[in-house]
Amino acid sequence: MTVTDDRPRGRELHPIHGVLVAGTIPLFLGGLLSDLAYSSSYQIEWSHFASWLIVGGLFYGGLALLWAVVDLLRTNHRGEHSRLYTLLLLATWVLGFLNSLVHARDAWAVMPTGLILSVIVVLLACASTWIGFVKFGVGGDK
Repeated sequence: MTVTDDRPRGRELHPIHGVLVAGTIPLFLGGLLSDLAYSSSYQIEWSHFASWLIVGGLFYGGLALLWAVVDLLRTNHRGEHSRLYTLLLLATWVLGFLNSLVHARDAWAVMPTGLILSVIVVLLACASTWIGFVKFGVGGDK
């Protein structure tokens, strides 16, 4: 007896796209943790670590955003989840970019704005990753 799954399959998140989206979380989270370490110790190295981690998160997030925009424009699937996902990625990238500009200032000028932006960016990165994986799923057999 052969069992087939006749349920309609929604759009799936490509595995490479999933890696790009999920890769933003540890990088932005590392930036947040570095900001927390800097706020408690005021050792300049933590501010530099945060700056580089945020740039890495922007790189991954920018590639994921580009992929999402191209996918949104390329496919006929223009559902609410696709737009919400793309807008969350855009908000994450824009606020992450503003955070990188804050971290480019003098080390003493980073706090508290850099810490607040880092918290917001981490929350947005987690939300966009959650939307990407839960609403779309990952490629392969379900």
